[in-house]
Amino acid sequence: MIELTGQTLTIEDLVAIARNGARLAPLGEAAQARMQRTHAWVEESIRQGGEVIYGVNTGFGSLATQQIAPEEARRLSRNVILACVVGVGRPLPVEIVRGMMAIRANVHAKGHSGVRPVVAQTLVEMLNSGVTPFVPRKGSLGASGDLAPSAHVAVVMTRDVEDGDGGYSGQAWLGDDLMSGAKAMARAGIDRLIPEAKEGLSLTNTTDFMVTAGALAAHDAENLVHHAEIAAALSLEALLGVSEAFDPDLNAATGQPGQAKTAADMRALIDGSQLVDSTPERVQDAYSLRCIPQVLGPIRDLLAFLRERFATALNGATDNPLIFPDDCQGASHKAISGGNFHGQGPALWLDCLGTALAQVGNIAERRTFRLLTPELSSGLPSMLVPTSGLDSGLMMPQYTAAALVSDNKTLAHPDSVDSIPSCANQEDYVSMGANAARHALEILDNVRHIIAIELLTAAQGVDLRPNGPARLGRGTAAAHARVRESVAFLEHDRELTPDIEALAELIRSNELAEVVRRATEADLT
Repeated sequence: MIELTGQTLTIEDLVAIARNGARLAPLGEAAQARMQRTHAWVEESIRQGGEVIYGVNTGFGSLATQQIAPEEARRLSRNVILACVVGVGRPLPVEIVRGMMAIRANVHAKGHSGVRPVVAQTLVEMLNSGVTPFVPRKGSLGASGDLAPSAHVAVVMTRDVEDGDGGYSGQAWLGDDLMSGAKAMARAGIDRLIPEAKEGLSLTNTTDFMVTAGALAAHDAENLVHHAEIAAALSLEALLGVSEAFDPDLNAATGQPGQAKTAADMRALIDGSQLVDSTPERVQDAYSLRCIPQVLGPIRDLLAFLRERFATALNGATDNPLIFPDDCQGASHKAISGGNFHGQGPALWLDCLGTALAQVGNIAERRTFRLLTPELSSGLPSMLVPTSGLDSGLMMPQYTAAALVSDNKTLAHPDSVDSIPSCANQEDYVSMGANAARHALEILDNVRHIIAIELLTAAQGVDLRPNGPARLGRGTAAAHARVRESVAFLEHDRELTPDIEALAELIRSNELAEVVRRATEADLT
């Protein structure tokens, strides 16, 4: 079981919880004690009156000057959830919603949110029972955090103060069945909470969608770069490329660690090849082959930075205000209002991720095009089919790759440079990080399919070389063999969507990289 402490959640933990259904341990005593102390202070501050605490005894946003009576604190807490249930569009993937729930419970465990332990424990029980709220994917500005997506989670787990039936509960999946949130919670045996003071705000004022999307996308992007190198190496083999571009001294000369790592991976993949360097008259290759380390290497470096940032964000307290001990001023705690909910960081990181991934797809499509074009492919038949003309061969998959590349160029336009003021200009500068998250995830999926098309094309090119598979390097031979387990050689035209999707799934599962890693005994990470 994974224990949420507010300090130790990792990207790998998040993947296990969100994607693989890993179970969570009950909240530990230390986390419960931290939460209970700050919650008790919030309750006592309301009871005594006098101190104005944003979102506890005031309205929200531009309504922060409106005082709220102590007896209305519960109603205020539920109202902010209901007010933010404004998302539209298709639902977010289950894994994203589960990741959001795990991060929220983890952040509450830090003890700065002023909420009861039962709030975080309810999220834990929902995750363990398979209750996943229906969360529309559009509607967040990325400041004040991911209000709408988070509210669609919170409305399932909370209930109205007065209503006997608990009021509006949204929708949720219980396993594979979609039903009302109230029914899903009842069937799972989990009580819906009447939110106490500040708890509604702490459940909605989050960056959880942006951070979940970024953490999972960064994890998947690392996997995708491994496969981009494998596909590039297989294309290099099929095109009878030159290995000199991957020389260790050449690539160490720039001092760029990612470049050196990609060059080392390429050397390991083609080690023992009889196809590479088989045309002595060729001095050097086109950029899409020769500059693989210089293109993929910096993306590796960027992913290392993004991993660090999103791993830190998994354990960062982002709601507002936050509650801290304040013994030095003679008081037990203090509430500090600020802007930790602002998603400018995640927005920038996600924009960078989308741009980088688009480049992975751009260069892969160029190699695919080269393989299909006789003037560029060192003697391979047009469109990589023995009966060109009668059969169109692999002409059309390149069209799909080109369409996806073009789509990525639109999707990669930075969302983080935009801002539309909201809340009577109180929230006058927002991040648009949620849009950046959606776009980065879409680019990731597009590039996965572009790499699948390159694998399909490169394997066909190898097969059309005399005794081609037997002349491959250790890593590329293993990759070719595994590709051929999923898709057959194209002798004549057939529908190729199933082949492309099969290879995309091979990439998604990371199985291809594992097969190649075992064959090369290299650290292809």
